[in-house]
Amino acid sequence: MDRLWDVDSSAQFKRRMGKTAAELETSRLNDDCPEIWELDNGDVAIVGRDVTERFGDRLPAGLTIGADERMVVIPGVMLRSAKPDIADV
Repeated sequence: MDRLWDVDSSAQFKRRMGKTAAELETSRLNDDCPEIWELDNGDVAIVGRDVTERFGDRLPAGLTIGADERMVVIPGVMLRSAKPDIADV
C-alpha cells in the first residue's frame, strides 16, 4: 500500500531551526546533541533520543508507531527556540 507521505531521501539539509543544544545548555558534547533541521523540500528532520521502546507500551489511544518509525524526544526548550523559524500556515 502506498503511503500518502513518505521521506524524500534526496532532500538536502537547508538550515538549522532554533538554537544548538550547546547554546541552550542541554549538551556539553558535540556528538550527541539533539537537532531540528529544515530540509530543502520543506520537511523537518529531528535528531533526538530514541525512546520508542520506553514509551511503546503506554501510548495514548490513537497514537501508533509504525514498524519503520521511531519516537524521539528532544528538550522542550529546543523546540520553543525554533518557534521563530517555523512558518505560520
